[in-house]
Amino acid sequence: MNTLKPKRKFGQNFLTDYNIAKDIVSFLSDDKTKTIIEVGPGKGILSKFLLKITNKRIKLVEIDKECIEYLKNEYVNIEKYLINDDFLKIDLKTFKEPLSIIGNFPYNISSQILFKVYENKSIVNEMVGMFQLEVAERVCSNQGSKKYGILSVLIQAFYDVKMMRKIKPQSFLPIPNVDSAVIKITKKNNSINCDEILFKKIVKQSFGQRRKTLWNSLRTFNVPENKKEDTIFAKRPEQLSVSDFIYLTNLVGNENI
Repeated sequence: MNTLKPKRKFGQNFLTDYNIAKDIVSFLSDDKTKTIIEVGPGKGILSKFLLKITNKRIKLVEIDKECIEYLKNEYVNIEKYLINDDFLKIDLKTFKEPLSIIGNFPYNISSQILFKVYENKSIVNEMVGMFQLEVAERVCSNQGSKKYGILSVLIQAFYDVKMMRKIKPQSFLPIPNVDSAVIKITKKNNSINCDEILFKKIVKQSFGQRRKTLWNSLRTFNVPENKKEDTIFAKRPEQLSVSDFIYLTNLVGNENI
């Protein structure tokens, strides 16, 4: 089992630098978290440091059965921490307590993982994750950037985001063709002052036609007549901050929910 080979179908690029792995785990800091979930432990380079945390429940979610067997052979008593399942299909709310999510995330599902965190924001307090640099920059980007988009707005509306460190391809096996980065998101204490369902609809539809003005991209919404002249509708989505999108949501009105 020592010759475990990464599988392309699972998007596996195993991290090989233990110093980087130790740093990534050290970025976890939420005191309210009761459970830490690692997504895709692979050969266990992060797990080795996670299992030294004794005051929280640790769960290692791995879809690859060969990785599960490898981990059982390499780490004593690790079996009780393992969940052989697809993270994207797990109902996180069954944990019924604040969560931290961590992982060297498979690049082919990294956006889906972020959306899952967003959909479970009521229970996910923080996330520390390795992403393709382009995705990491997208999450952390601000208005005016070409990389600013749906993920940027939705995540930043509810979480503080921070780029923790960039990582070169040589730290992985196989060596990817792109640079990577570790980002950390930490849940904000305050909620947004608008309807969350409508907010998400407006953000997604606005960036779905990002070259159009908001007036054109949001034409299917029933905007009250007395609000149609607001200058915000002449802008394009990348010109709006998160607070601007909240304002826009309240402007469009709850009758569109």
